[in-house]
Amino acid sequence: MNVTYGLTHLSMTVRDLDRTQRFYQEIFDMKVMYREGNMLQLNTPGANDALVFLENKEFEFTNTGSIQHFGFRLKSPADMEEIRNKVIHAGGIITDEGEFAPGYPKLFFKDPDGYEVEVWYE
Repeated sequence: MNVTYGLTHLSMTVRDLDRTQRFYQEIFDMKVMYREGNMLQLNTPGANDALVFLENKEFEFTNTGSIQHFGFRLKSPADMEEIRNKVIHAGGIITDEGEFAPGYPKLFFKDPDGYEVEVWYE
């Protein structure tokens, strides 16, 4: 018997909350759930999951620890071009794109703090 709702959030250190908020809102239309002091929580539309960001300008961003990447699933493969354009406009760096299989597109990009984000359809 599963007694949880599953994964609800990821918490990550970032250099600049304002920049991070603009970046994720521009690409994924995320909404602010909570923002106070050095903490920002963004919610993905239509879901109960969240990304939590803690600002630390002194943090040594030599790598992203053991986080390989985190992902967002598209509702339609036709939306990939729109997301790709949003990533570029928001300042993301595309690291990989293509298809897992015919008709199943994928896109990987780096956010302003170097975290790798995947967008895919399946």
